[in-house]
Amino acid sequence: MIAILSALLPTFALIILGYVLRQRRFLPDTFWPGAEKLTYFVTFPALLFSNTAKADLGSLPLLGIAGAMLGTIAICTLLILAIKPVLKVSPAAFSSLVQGAIRPNTYIGLAVAAALLGTHGLTVTALCVALVVPTVNVISVLACAHWGDNDRTPGVLSLLRDVGKNPLLMACVLGSLMNVIGVGLPPVIGPFLEVLGRAALPIGLLAVGAGLDLTAARQAGIPVGISTIGKLAISPAIAAGLCIALGLPTTDMAAVVLYAALPCSASAYVLARLMGGDAPMMASIITVHTLVAIASMPIIAILVHAV
Repeated sequence: MIAILSALLPTFALIILGYVLRQRRFLPDTFWPGAEKLTYFVTFPALLFSNTAKADLGSLPLLGIAGAMLGTIAICTLLILAIKPVLKVSPAAFSSLVQGAIRPNTYIGLAVAAALLGTHGLTVTALCVALVVPTVNVISVLACAHWGDNDRTPGVLSLLRDVGKNPLLMACVLGSLMNVIGVGLPPVIGPFLEVLGRAALPIGLLAVGAGLDLTAARQAGIPVGISTIGKLAISPAIAAGLCIALGLPTTDMAAVVLYAALPCSASAYVLARLMGGDAPMMASIITVHTLVAIASMPIIAILVHAV
């Protein structure tokens, strides 16, 4: 237990530091959007590409990981749809609850995997990113188009084009392609991307902390509480059950379950604002999820380790 806490606490300490730096105005407010952009388009893609390009993908139970991860998303989506009449929220708010049920914060996921599960766990998490990013983006856009307060209904080709341009997804796909064809990490470029990728986790986690909105968190109501329990407790429980049923090895199971236990991504707020979702509720969900995850993820890691 002490080893798990020692591995995870620095990850969450960086999130808290990011929040403190933002509140204290240690850096100008203009710094944080640039840091997020750098992380999203440069450093995290470099980390994902370099990791997947050199990974031993042949040793991974790809079908089992895909079944557990995508099965978790499918079940969570069906559950939130099933309880819609009970929630008694506006359609726009419900579209935000759908996002809160399925969208993970990839930055935290990769940091936790790197700290706790090593190279193999990071590779499994990168595979989860490749599977989950397009899936949750499609579901989230459809939810906002259907329930959001807007007149925009994206066409299929437009939707697929937007998903396909996601830099995290592109990095995973290109890295896997280099791996499959036997090229791996190219000389010079490969070491360059590995060094660049090392900046991804600290910058990304600081940006996560800087984006926390405690004012929005104080306005959280019962729907946000239900969302928090669903994303941080029920989702990893479903993932654990599927992993056991599919016979995944311990490290692979830990990576999948921890990925399923991640708080909601900040990108959900952008989509809610652009497509007529309940943006204030989305900000509340993201902040409450992140703060609760500081306590819940170590507990889940301990439970998974004990299985």
